[in-house]
Amino acid sequence: MDQDVSKPRVVVGVDGSPSSFEAVRWAVRYAGLVGGAVEAVAAWEVPLYGWSAPAVDMYIDEEETRDQMAQELTEVLGADAAAGVRTRVAHGDAAEILLRAAEGAEVLVVGSRGRGGFARVMLGSVSQRVAAHAVCPVVIVPSEKT
Repeated sequence: MDQDVSKPRVVVGVDGSPSSFEAVRWAVRYAGLVGGAVEAVAAWEVPLYGWSAPAVDMYIDEEETRDQMAQELTEVLGADAAAGVRTRVAHGDAAEILLRAAEGAEVLVVGSRGRGGFARVMLGSVSQRVAAHAVCPVVIVPSEKT
């Protein structure tokens, strides 16, 4: 999908968690109100466990990852709305990828809780990091109460 540079860009972080799906729903509603275009961004890193992890030569199929993301967006938004969402998949630190993607954006939207785990404890949450360093407004969408 080509990006229309005349529309406000709404960037949303997606990691497959229920919280990120809430963020996607919020981003799509907001984009509808401001006539914006939604760009869903997913990032991955190779996790390191322990002090001396072996060298990892890991093949990550970007097309497969993009397909999975498209399937999840369709499940969350429905086929018509998902077709209007531009997707970006990148390797690296999630907060850094989102911060770069949000340059020039109207708003950056993230969920309040992602997949988490040990890396998040060490690095701080993605939502806190992007809120502290983004050059555009950041919306942190709370998780739906279960």
